Amino acid sequence: MVYHLKLTLPTACSTSNKFRYTKIDTQDCPFTDVVQRTLTSKMTDQTLPEKIANQLRRDILRGKLVPGASLKERGKAADLGVSRTPMREAIRIVAREGLITLRPARSPIVAMPDVKAVTDDVEVLLSIEKLSGKLACERATDADIDGIAAITQHMEDNFDTMDPLDMFEIDMSFHSAIAMASHNKPLAEIHSRFLARLWRARFLAAMKRRNRTNVIAHHTAILAALRARDASAVDAAIGIHLDRLTEDIGEVIRRELQDLQDKADQSAD
Repeated sequence: MVYHLKLTLPTACSTSNKFRYTKIDTQDCPFTDVVQRTLTSKMTDQTLPEKIANQLRRDILRGKLVPGASLKERGKAADLGVSRTPMREAIRIVAREGLITLRPARSPIVAMPDVKAVTDDVEVLLSIEKLSGKLACERATDADIDGIAAITQHMEDNFDTMDPLDMFEIDMSFHSAIAMASHNKPLAEIHSRFLARLWRARFLAAMKRRNRTNVIAHHTAILAALRARDASAVDAAIGIHLDRLTEDIGEVIRRELQDLQDKADQSAD
């Protein structure tokens, strides 16, 4: 599962709809077909609830909707100019990913992070990513690897100028492309589910350690190992890339929970 809105690509043309999707002009696009499919398939095929879900997701990632905040279905639908039915379904979509908590007979709220649950998910995701890399070494086509290379090049070319959330989404598409290159459909689906569950936590951690040199070096090392079909090197490169993810996510969530508690205490006073 890869989420993309308003991607700032070199050949992007103007947006024209409510949810700020950007159509990609493929005529002079520097991306291979693999990357084009990775970055744009969700844009063209999504239902209205899925588009609304993307907007809710981005609002949560950007902090416009903070943990514990109530989501008034009627109000949010009015804000986006849609009816309550697709809004209700969009909320259910995001709730399945763990970003929203549904409550009986009450408005849903933005989910409060749970350090143990999230760090447990990270441990599973790390194993999935390494297995994906191993199988990709064995099964990926040259076109698959060229697609991953194109994502890496785009990150390198645009890291300093692209919106951080857009760049994060491109980064996650790199990891999704490796999972898809394993040519193991159940594994790719499991990776997609865990990536969705950790979307917000990974974004917060990425912002904490946003470092162009390290990000590009890590992705380039993974790519080089994939090109060499060296499973041990891929395992090591993914390990280096994600070695602090558990600690970083735990730290940002604990800090966020403390900030929320401090605000609650101030309000009580």
